[in-house]
Amino acid sequence: MLGNTTSGDRRDRRALILVENLSVPFDRRVWQECTTLRDAGWTVHVICPQGSKRDTEPEVEIDGVRIHRYPLRAATGGPAGYLQEYGTALWHTLRLARKVGPVDVVHACNPPDLLFLPALWLKRRGARFVFDQHDLVPELYLSRFDRGKDLLYRAVCALERRTYRAADIVLATNESYRDVALLRGGKRPADVFVVRSAPDIDRFHPVPSEPELKRGKPHLLCYLGVMGPQDGVDYALRALAKLRDEVGRTDWHAVFVGAGDAFDAMVELSHKLGLSEQVQFTGRIPDADLVRYLSTADVCLSPDPHNPLNDVSTMNKVLEYMVMGRPIVSFDLREARVSAGDAAVYAPANDEAEFARLIALLLDDPEKRALMGKIGQERISGPLSWRNSQRSLLAAYAAACRDDAPASADDPTAQGGGRTVER
Repeated sequence: MLGNTTSGDRRDRRALILVENLSVPFDRRVWQECTTLRDAGWTVHVICPQGSKRDTEPEVEIDGVRIHRYPLRAATGGPAGYLQEYGTALWHTLRLARKVGPVDVVHACNPPDLLFLPALWLKRRGARFVFDQHDLVPELYLSRFDRGKDLLYRAVCALERRTYRAADIVLATNESYRDVALLRGGKRPADVFVVRSAPDIDRFHPVPSEPELKRGKPHLLCYLGVMGPQDGVDYALRALAKLRDEVGRTDWHAVFVGAGDAFDAMVELSHKLGLSEQVQFTGRIPDADLVRYLSTADVCLSPDPHNPLNDVSTMNKVLEYMVMGRPIVSFDLREARVSAGDAAVYAPANDEAEFARLIALLLDDPEKRALMGKIGQERISGPLSWRNSQRSLLAAYAAACRDDAPASADDPTAQGGGRTVER
Protein backbone atom coordinates (compact mmCIF):
# COMPACT_ATOMS: atom_id res chain seq x y z
CA MET A 1 0.00 0.00 0.00
CA LEU A 2 1.36 3.44 -1.02
CA GLY A 3 -0.24 6.32 0.86
CA ASN A 4 -3.67 6.23 -0.81
CA THR A 5 -3.61 3.59 -3.57
CA THR A 6 -2.35 0.17 -4.52
CA SER A 7 -0.18 -0.43 -7.58
CA GLY A 8 -3.25 -1.74 -9.37
CA ASP A 9 -5.29 1.45 -8.81
CA ARG A 10 -3.75 4.60 -10.28
CA ARG A 11 -6.70 6.88 -9.62
CA ASP A 12 -6.38 9.77 -7.18
CA ARG A 13 -2.65 9.37 -6.67
CA ARG A 14 -1.12 12.34 -4.89
CA ALA A 15 2.32 13.87 -5.41
CA LEU A 16 3.90 16.53 -3.21
CA ILE A 17 6.73 18.53 -4.80
CA LEU A 18 9.09 20.42 -2.47
CA VAL A 19 11.11 23.41 -3.71
CA GLU A 20 13.20 25.83 -1.64
CA ASN A 21 15.18 28.15 -3.92
CA LEU A 22 12.46 29.39 -6.33
CA SER A 23 8.73 30.01 -6.32
CA VAL A 24 6.37 28.02 -8.52
CA PRO A 25 5.32 28.40 -11.33
CA PHE A 26 8.31 30.76 -11.77
CA ASP A 27 10.52 27.65 -11.56
CA ARG A 28 9.80 26.55 -15.11
CA ARG A 29 11.23 23.03 -14.84
CA VAL A 30 9.14 22.27 -11.77
CA TRP A 31 6.04 23.73 -13.37
CA GLN A 32 6.49 21.52 -16.45
CA GLU A 33 6.84 18.51 -14.17
CA CYS A 34 3.68 19.53 -12.30
CA THR A 35 1.59 19.81 -15.44
CA THR A 36 2.98 16.56 -16.85
CA LEU A 37 1.98 14.69 -13.71
CA ARG A 38 -1.41 16.42 -13.62
CA ASP A 39 -2.08 15.36 -17.22
CA ALA A 40 -1.15 11.77 -16.29
CA GLY A 41 -3.87 11.75 -13.62
CA TRP A 42 -1.94 12.76 -10.49
CA THR A 43 -3.22 15.22 -7.91
CA VAL A 44 -0.24 17.55 -7.53
CA HIS A 45 0.61 19.73 -4.54
CA VAL A 46 3.66 22.03 -4.36
CA ILE A 47 5.31 23.59 -1.31
CA CYS A 48 7.66 26.47 -2.15
CA PRO A 49 8.65 30.00 -1.08
CA GLN A 50 6.62 33.05 -1.99
CA GLY A 51 8.05 35.28 -4.70
CA SER A 52 8.76 38.97 -4.15
CA LYS A 53 6.97 40.38 -7.23
CA ARG A 54 5.11 37.33 -8.54
CA ASP A 55 3.87 34.08 -7.01
CA THR A 56 3.05 36.07 -3.89
CA GLU A 57 -0.22 34.40 -2.80
CA PRO A 58 0.24 31.97 0.11
CA GLU A 59 -2.34 29.48 -1.21
CA VAL A 60 -3.43 29.16 -4.82
CA GLU A 61 -4.61 26.62 -7.38
CA ILE A 62 -3.29 27.18 -10.91
CA ASP A 63 -4.42 24.95 -13.78
CA GLY A 64 -5.35 22.21 -11.34
CA VAL A 65 -2.04 22.30 -9.40
CA ARG A 66 -2.36 23.23 -5.73
CA ILE A 67 0.47 25.49 -4.54
CA HIS A 68 1.28 26.20 -0.88
CA ARG A 69 3.77 29.05 -0.39
CA TYR A 70 5.59 30.39 2.64
CA PRO A 71 7.49 33.64 3.31
CA LEU A 72 11.27 33.28 3.04
CA ARG A 73 14.09 35.78 3.15
CA ALA A 74 17.16 34.85 1.10
CA ALA A 75 20.37 34.30 3.04
CA THR A 76 22.68 37.22 3.76
CA GLY A 77 25.74 37.46 5.94
CA GLY A 78 27.45 34.13 5.39
CA PRO A 79 26.79 30.74 7.06
CA ALA A 80 24.53 32.19 9.76
CA GLY A 81 22.28 33.64 7.09
CA TYR A 82 22.01 30.29 5.30
CA LEU A 83 21.27 28.56 8.58
CA GLN A 84 18.41 30.98 9.22
CA GLU A 85 17.05 30.64 5.64
CA TYR A 86 17.17 26.85 5.57
CA GLY A 87 15.80 26.48 9.09
CA THR A 88 12.85 28.69 8.22
CA ALA A 89 12.23 26.81 4.98
CA LEU A 90 12.31 23.40 6.68
CA TRP A 91 9.91 24.51 9.41
CA HIS A 92 7.39 25.87 6.89
CA THR A 93 7.78 22.84 4.63
CA LEU A 94 6.97 20.44 7.46
CA ARG A 95 4.07 22.63 8.61
CA LEU A 96 2.53 22.72 5.15
CA ALA A 97 3.22 19.03 4.47
CA ARG A 98 1.10 18.15 7.52
CA LYS A 99 -1.64 20.33 6.04
CA VAL A 100 -1.46 18.55 2.66
CA GLY A 101 -1.80 15.16 4.34
CA PRO A 102 -0.89 11.69 3.03
CA VAL A 103 0.78 11.47 -0.39
CA ASP A 104 2.03 8.64 -2.56
CA VAL A 105 5.21 10.38 -3.76
CA VAL A 106 7.23 13.18 -2.21
CA HIS A 107 9.38 14.82 -4.90
CA ALA A 108 12.13 17.06 -3.47
CA CYS A 109 14.09 19.48 -5.66
CA ASN A 110 17.50 20.73 -4.56
CA PRO A 111 19.31 22.96 -3.71
CA PRO A 112 19.73 22.72 -0.79
CA ASP A 113 20.29 19.05 0.00
CA LEU A 114 18.17 19.33 3.14
CA LEU A 115 14.73 18.45 1.85
CA PHE A 116 15.41 14.77 2.53
CA LEU A 117 14.42 15.61 6.13
CA PRO A 118 10.72 16.31 5.41
CA ALA A 119 10.88 13.56 2.76
CA LEU A 120 11.95 11.03 5.41
CA TRP A 121 9.05 12.12 7.61
CA LEU A 122 6.68 11.48 4.70
CA LYS A 123 8.37 8.16 3.86
CA ARG A 124 7.57 6.93 7.34
CA ARG A 125 3.94 7.63 6.47
CA GLY A 126 4.00 5.53 3.31
CA ALA A 127 5.29 7.90 0.63
CA ARG A 128 8.02 7.10 -1.87
CA PHE A 129 10.84 9.65 -2.23
CA VAL A 130 11.90 11.03 -5.65
CA PHE A 131 15.00 13.25 -5.48
CA ASP A 132 15.12 15.79 -8.32
CA GLN A 133 18.78 16.88 -8.44
CA HIS A 134 18.81 20.32 -10.06
CA ASP A 135 22.36 21.10 -8.89
CA LEU A 136 25.41 19.28 -7.61
CA VAL A 137 25.67 21.17 -4.33
CA PRO A 138 29.29 20.21 -3.49
CA GLU A 139 30.38 21.51 -6.91
CA LEU A 140 28.16 24.55 -6.46
CA TYR A 141 29.89 25.29 -3.17
CA LEU A 142 33.37 25.01 -4.71
CA SER A 143 32.37 27.16 -7.69
CA ARG A 144 30.56 29.87 -5.73
CA PHE A 145 32.81 30.22 -2.67
CA ASP A 146 36.59 30.37 -2.91
CA ARG A 147 37.10 28.40 0.30
CA GLY A 148 38.40 25.03 -0.89
CA LYS A 149 37.36 21.71 0.62
CA ASP A 150 36.80 23.01 4.14
CA LEU A 151 34.45 21.91 6.91
CA LEU A 152 31.38 23.36 5.18
CA TYR A 153 32.29 21.53 1.98
CA ARG A 154 32.49 18.26 3.88
CA ALA A 155 29.11 19.06 5.44
CA VAL A 156 27.38 19.60 2.08
CA CYS A 157 28.94 16.35 0.82
CA ALA A 158 27.50 14.53 3.83
CA LEU A 159 24.04 16.03 3.20
CA GLU A 160 24.20 14.92 -0.44
CA ARG A 161 25.06 11.36 0.67
CA ARG A 162 22.11 11.35 3.08
CA THR A 163 19.80 12.56 0.33
CA TYR A 164 20.92 9.84 -2.08
CA ARG A 165 20.57 7.22 0.64
CA ALA A 166 17.02 8.31 1.44
CA ALA A 167 15.86 8.56 -2.18
CA ASP A 168 14.00 5.72 -3.85
CA ILE A 169 14.41 7.31 -7.29
CA VAL A 170 16.76 10.04 -8.55
CA LEU A 171 15.99 12.44 -11.41
CA ALA A 172 19.15 13.78 -13.08
CA THR A 173 19.11 16.73 -15.48
CA ASN A 174 21.73 15.19 -17.78
CA GLU A 175 24.04 12.21 -18.18
CA SER A 176 26.85 13.87 -16.19
CA TYR A 177 24.58 14.26 -13.17
CA ARG A 178 23.39 10.68 -13.66
CA ASP A 179 27.01 9.47 -13.49
CA VAL A 180 27.42 11.30 -10.17
CA ALA A 181 24.30 9.65 -8.79
CA LEU A 182 25.65 6.23 -9.78
CA LEU A 183 29.28 6.68 -8.74
CA ARG A 184 29.18 9.12 -5.83
CA GLY A 185 25.62 8.41 -4.76
CA GLY A 186 25.83 4.64 -5.07
CA LYS A 187 22.41 4.43 -6.73
CA ARG A 188 21.37 1.50 -8.92
CA PRO A 189 21.21 2.31 -12.67
CA ALA A 190 17.52 1.33 -12.76
CA ASP A 191 16.76 3.95 -10.08
CA VAL A 192 18.24 6.99 -11.88
CA PHE A 193 16.30 8.68 -14.70
CA VAL A 194 17.48 11.55 -16.89
CA VAL A 195 14.78 14.23 -17.09
CA ARG A 196 16.28 17.07 -19.08
CA SER A 197 15.04 20.62 -18.73
CA ALA A 198 13.56 22.00 -21.94
CA PRO A 199 11.92 25.29 -22.91
CA ASP A 200 8.18 25.57 -23.20
CA ILE A 201 7.78 25.97 -26.96
CA ASP A 202 4.24 27.29 -26.47
CA ARG A 203 5.65 30.17 -24.44
CA PHE A 204 8.97 30.59 -26.26
CA HIS A 205 8.77 31.12 -30.01
CA PRO A 206 10.24 33.80 -32.30
CA VAL A 207 8.34 36.98 -33.14
CA PRO A 208 9.25 39.65 -35.73
CA SER A 209 12.54 41.44 -35.07
CA GLU A 210 12.38 44.97 -33.65
CA PRO A 211 15.41 46.93 -34.91
CA GLU A 212 14.78 49.76 -32.43
CA LEU A 213 15.95 47.43 -29.66
CA LYS A 214 19.44 47.64 -31.16
CA ARG A 215 19.67 51.31 -30.06
CA GLY A 216 20.87 52.47 -33.47
CA LYS A 217 23.54 49.76 -33.89
CA PRO A 218 23.63 47.14 -36.68
CA HIS A 219 23.79 44.20 -34.26
CA LEU A 220 22.26 43.11 -30.93
CA LEU A 221 23.97 40.78 -28.47
CA CYS A 222 21.88 39.19 -25.73
CA TYR A 223 22.47 37.48 -22.39
CA LEU A 224 19.62 35.81 -20.55
CA GLY A 225 19.81 34.27 -17.10
CA VAL A 226 20.72 34.47 -13.47
CA MET A 227 23.51 36.81 -12.45
CA GLY A 228 25.31 35.04 -9.64
CA PRO A 229 29.04 34.74 -8.85
CA GLN A 230 29.36 31.53 -10.92
CA ASP A 231 27.34 32.62 -13.97
CA GLY A 232 30.09 34.45 -15.86
CA VAL A 233 28.46 37.82 -16.54
CA ASP A 234 31.81 39.39 -15.60
CA TYR A 235 33.51 37.24 -18.26
CA ALA A 236 30.98 38.44 -20.82
CA LEU A 237 31.52 42.09 -19.93
CA ARG A 238 35.30 41.78 -20.14
CA ALA A 239 34.91 39.98 -23.48
CA LEU A 240 32.76 42.84 -24.75
CA ALA A 241 35.43 45.33 -23.65
CA LYS A 242 37.97 43.31 -25.67
CA LEU A 243 35.55 43.19 -28.61
CA ARG A 244 35.57 46.98 -28.57
CA ASP A 245 39.21 47.66 -27.66
CA GLU A 246 41.17 44.75 -29.18
CA VAL A 247 38.97 43.62 -32.07
CA GLY A 248 37.88 47.17 -32.85
CA ARG A 249 34.15 46.51 -33.09
CA THR A 250 31.63 49.05 -31.86
CA ASP A 251 28.78 48.10 -34.21
CA TRP A 252 26.76 46.36 -31.50
CA HIS A 253 24.46 46.96 -28.57
CA ALA A 254 24.24 44.37 -25.79
CA VAL A 255 21.35 43.65 -23.46
CA PHE A 256 21.65 41.59 -20.26
CA VAL A 257 18.31 40.21 -19.09
CA GLY A 258 17.97 38.79 -15.59
CA ALA A 259 18.82 39.42 -11.97
CA GLY A 260 20.68 37.81 -9.09
CA ASP A 261 23.18 38.25 -6.29
CA ALA A 262 25.78 39.80 -8.61
CA PHE A 263 23.46 42.16 -10.51
CA ASP A 264 24.63 45.41 -8.86
CA ALA A 265 28.27 44.36 -9.09
CA MET A 266 27.88 43.63 -12.81
CA VAL A 267 26.29 47.01 -13.48
CA GLU A 268 29.22 48.62 -11.64
CA LEU A 269 31.72 46.55 -13.64
CA SER A 270 30.15 47.71 -16.90
CA HIS A 271 30.72 51.30 -15.75
CA LYS A 272 34.35 50.59 -14.87
CA LEU A 273 34.93 49.03 -18.30
CA GLY A 274 33.39 52.04 -20.03
CA LEU A 275 30.54 50.00 -21.47
CA SER A 276 27.61 51.98 -20.10
CA GLU A 277 26.62 53.38 -23.49
CA GLN A 278 26.63 49.98 -25.20
CA VAL A 279 25.40 47.63 -22.48
CA GLN A 280 21.87 47.63 -21.08
CA PHE A 281 20.74 45.78 -17.94
CA THR A 282 16.99 45.17 -17.85
CA GLY A 283 16.61 43.12 -14.66
CA ARG A 284 13.81 40.56 -14.79
CA ILE A 285 11.26 41.37 -17.47
CA PRO A 286 7.97 39.83 -18.64
CA ASP A 287 8.21 36.87 -21.00
CA ALA A 288 6.78 38.88 -23.87
CA ASP A 289 9.62 41.43 -23.63
CA LEU A 290 12.21 38.66 -23.28
CA VAL A 291 10.95 37.07 -26.49
CA ARG A 292 11.22 40.44 -28.27
CA TYR A 293 14.88 40.79 -27.33
CA LEU A 294 15.77 37.21 -28.24
CA SER A 295 13.96 37.47 -31.57
CA THR A 296 16.00 40.59 -32.41
CA ALA A 297 19.37 39.29 -31.18
CA ASP A 298 22.04 38.47 -33.74
CA VAL A 299 24.23 36.52 -31.26
CA CYS A 300 23.46 35.17 -27.78
CA LEU A 301 26.03 34.83 -25.01
CA SER A 302 26.63 31.88 -22.68
CA PRO A 303 29.70 33.01 -20.73
CA ASP A 304 29.54 30.47 -17.87
CA PRO A 305 33.20 29.91 -16.95
CA HIS A 306 34.72 26.48 -16.66
CA ASN A 307 34.44 25.32 -13.05
CA PRO A 308 33.45 22.06 -11.30
CA LEU A 309 29.72 22.87 -11.52
CA ASN A 310 29.36 24.54 -14.91
CA ASP A 311 31.29 21.88 -16.83
CA VAL A 312 28.69 19.21 -16.00
CA SER A 313 25.54 21.34 -15.83
CA THR A 314 22.90 22.02 -18.48
CA MET A 315 22.34 25.77 -18.84
CA ASN A 316 18.70 26.73 -19.34
CA LYS A 317 19.67 29.86 -21.23
CA VAL A 318 21.42 27.77 -23.90
CA LEU A 319 18.22 25.80 -24.47
CA GLU A 320 16.14 28.98 -24.59
CA TYR A 321 18.51 30.56 -27.12
CA MET A 322 18.17 27.42 -29.23
CA VAL A 323 14.38 27.32 -29.23
CA MET A 324 14.44 30.94 -30.43
CA GLY A 325 16.81 30.04 -33.29
CA ARG A 326 19.71 32.16 -32.07
CA PRO A 327 23.43 31.32 -32.58
CA ILE A 328 25.46 31.04 -29.38
CA VAL A 329 28.97 31.82 -28.21
CA SER A 330 29.96 29.67 -25.23
CA PHE A 331 33.02 28.60 -23.35
CA ASP A 332 33.98 24.99 -24.03
CA LEU A 333 32.04 23.06 -21.39
CA ARG A 334 31.20 19.36 -21.57
CA GLU A 335 27.44 19.67 -21.17
CA ALA A 336 27.26 22.85 -23.27
CA ARG A 337 28.44 20.76 -26.22
CA VAL A 338 25.92 18.02 -25.40
CA SER A 339 23.08 20.55 -25.40
CA ALA A 340 24.02 22.93 -28.20
CA GLY A 341 26.18 20.87 -30.54
CA ASP A 342 26.72 22.90 -33.71
CA ALA A 343 24.25 25.56 -32.60
CA ALA A 344 27.15 27.17 -30.71
CA VAL A 345 30.78 28.07 -31.23
CA TYR A 346 33.13 27.43 -28.34
CA ALA A 347 35.98 29.48 -26.92
CA PRO A 348 38.66 27.72 -24.86
CA ALA A 349 37.76 27.67 -21.18
CA ASN A 350 37.59 31.19 -19.72
CA ASP A 351 39.42 32.76 -22.71
CA GLU A 352 37.75 36.16 -22.94
CA ALA A 353 39.78 37.31 -25.97
CA GLU A 354 38.73 34.26 -28.01
CA PHE A 355 35.14 34.71 -26.82
CA ALA A 356 35.25 38.24 -28.24
CA ARG A 357 36.80 37.05 -31.52
CA LEU A 358 34.07 34.44 -31.99
CA ILE A 359 31.37 37.08 -31.48
CA ALA A 360 32.98 39.16 -34.23
CA LEU A 361 33.18 36.17 -36.58
CA LEU A 362 29.47 35.45 -36.18
CA LEU A 363 28.53 39.10 -36.64
CA ASP A 364 30.32 38.99 -40.00
CA ASP A 365 28.61 35.78 -41.16
CA PRO A 366 24.79 36.01 -41.32
CA GLU A 367 24.52 32.72 -43.23
CA LYS A 368 26.38 30.83 -40.49
CA ARG A 369 24.19 32.50 -37.86
CA ALA A 370 21.05 31.37 -39.68
CA LEU A 371 22.33 27.80 -40.05
CA MET A 372 23.29 27.61 -36.36
CA GLY A 373 19.86 28.90 -35.36
CA LYS A 374 18.15 26.26 -37.48
CA ILE A 375 20.31 23.51 -35.96
CA GLY A 376 19.36 24.66 -32.47
CA GLN A 377 15.64 24.63 -33.20
CA GLU A 378 15.87 21.16 -34.72
CA ARG A 379 17.65 19.84 -31.61
CA ILE A 380 15.03 21.34 -29.29
CA SER A 381 12.15 19.89 -31.31
CA GLY A 382 13.91 16.50 -31.55
CA PRO A 383 16.32 14.86 -29.08
CA LEU A 384 16.09 17.64 -26.46
CA SER A 385 12.31 18.09 -26.53
CA TRP A 386 10.25 18.13 -23.35
CA ARG A 387 8.21 15.25 -24.78
CA ASN A 388 11.17 12.93 -24.20
CA SER A 389 11.60 14.27 -20.67
CA GLN A 390 7.90 13.72 -19.97
CA ARG A 391 8.22 10.03 -20.80
CA SER A 392 11.26 9.70 -18.56
CA LEU A 393 9.53 11.53 -15.69
CA LEU A 394 6.48 9.27 -15.87
CA ALA A 395 8.70 6.19 -16.09
CA ALA A 396 10.51 7.39 -12.94
CA TYR A 397 7.20 7.77 -11.09
CA ALA A 398 6.14 4.32 -12.26
CA ALA A 399 9.38 2.92 -10.86
CA ALA A 400 8.87 4.79 -7.60
CA CYS A 401 5.38 3.29 -7.26
CA ARG A 402 6.61 -0.12 -8.48
CA ASP A 403 4.18 -0.12 -11.39
CA ASP A 404 4.63 -2.49 -14.30
CA ALA A 405 4.29 0.45 -16.70
CA PRO A 406 4.26 4.25 -16.32
CA ALA A 407 0.89 5.93 -15.87
CA SER A 408 1.01 8.07 -19.00
CA ALA A 409 -2.10 8.88 -20.98
CA ASP A 410 0.03 9.76 -24.01
CA ASP A 411 2.40 6.78 -24.06
CA PRO A 412 1.50 4.05 -21.57
CA THR A 413 4.22 1.71 -22.84
CA ALA A 414 7.20 4.05 -22.64
CA GLN A 415 9.93 2.92 -20.23
CA GLY A 416 12.80 4.97 -18.90
CA GLY A 417 14.95 2.06 -17.84
CA GLY A 418 16.99 4.38 -15.65
CA ARG A 419 18.28 6.17 -18.74
CA THR A 420 17.24 9.17 -20.77
CA VAL A 421 14.72 8.11 -23.38
CA GLU A 422 16.61 9.85 -26.18
CA ARG A 423 19.83 11.77 -25.89
